[in-house]
Amino acid sequence: MERYIGAWNSNDPDEIGALFTEDALYYTEPFAPPWRGRAEIIERWLARKDEPGQATFEWQPLVVTPEVAIITGTATYEEPPSVYSNLWVMRLDPDGRCREFTEWWMPHPAEPGSPA
Repeated sequence: MERYIGAWNSNDPDEIGALFTEDALYYTEPFAPPWRGRAEIIERWLARKDEPGQATFEWQPLVVTPEVAIITGTATYEEPPSVYSNLWVMRLDPDGRCREFTEWWMPHPAEPGSPA
């Protein structure tokens, strides 16, 4: 998780690529076609990147084994102000790199009196 958050904040292609196997699948939502392979994951990650410091991420593990990790988290964005709940399922290779990553993210409702 520290490496993922580091890559998220740096947007460094080498840091992003180091998280995934060469043939990894990255599902940006459960039923959408995945990004296929390290090169496409890096390209599409950077196409929708967050800028460093734009958000904070708090997380807790639900399940961690050598083969799978399931993480819950909360991403809080400064501008525009928004909060998302996250659920990540990561299937890992023996070196701890993701061979399959699926994310679910749900926006929190706007606070009463805040701009929509």
